[in-house]
Amino acid sequence: MVRRWHDVLAIRPRGGGVVAGHVLVIPHEHVRDFGADPAVTAVTAAAAAELAAELPNCNVIANQGPEATQTVPHLHLHVVPRAAGDGLRLPWTEAR
Repeated sequence: MVRRWHDVLAIRPRGGGVVAGHVLVIPHEHVRDFGADPAVTAVTAAAAAELAAELPNCNVIANQGPEATQTVPHLHLHVVPRAAGDGLRLPWTEAR
């Protein structure tokens, strides 16, 4: 556990994530995806924003639906720290 709020928690992904410091922000209440319950999404996004504010550079990512690479049917946001030369390519990044 990285941090806990009243309705949300932040944890490290299994295997440590895609880069050091990668965190999943997850609501306690079951919500299928980002668009399923805007109120729960807003609370979850606020928690993710709090974590993002502590980083100089990051991606905050939510996937909605299998075609958008959502593999877990529960709302969660990825806060992914970024650094120059980290080598991380996001799914929509054109190959170089």
